[in-house]
Amino acid sequence: MRTDSRLSRLLHALLHMEHAEGPLTSDTIAAMLCTNPVVVRRLLAGLRESGYVQSEKGHGGGWVLGVPLDEITLLDVYRSAGEPALFSDLVSEDDPLCLVEQAVNAHLLATVQEAEKALLKRFEKVTLGDLSREIRRKGKRMNARG
Repeated sequence: MRTDSRLSRLLHALLHMEHAEGPLTSDTIAAMLCTNPVVVRRLLAGLRESGYVQSEKGHGGGWVLGVPLDEITLLDVYRSAGEPALFSDLVSEDDPLCLVEQAVNAHLLATVQEAEKALLKRFEKVTLGDLSREIRRKGKRMNARG
């Protein structure tokens, strides 16, 4: 099963936008994410609709933050990404009439739902500003060692 990296890619792009000296083009972001500019535009469309980013067309245009990172939570980005699956599908449906399969699936599903609920609650508490400050702290430590 292929993993969904939309959330990670969006976070990556947003954090780079904060440190950019101007708008970032879809081509620039695509190079950072090792993907295609069309994928970038599709990824950022949900964030634009939510007002978290803005885009300008033409020469000198590109993507910029629409609000400060402290106003964007991981949950906001997750929702703007279309709420991708957080966990792989753990259940099988080889024999839906099998009582063992039914019991296993019921418990696995309940556990995954509980874990998703806890994860989303945590997402709600973490802002992109928190991540940006962590990056700066680590950068200062790396520079001090260098």
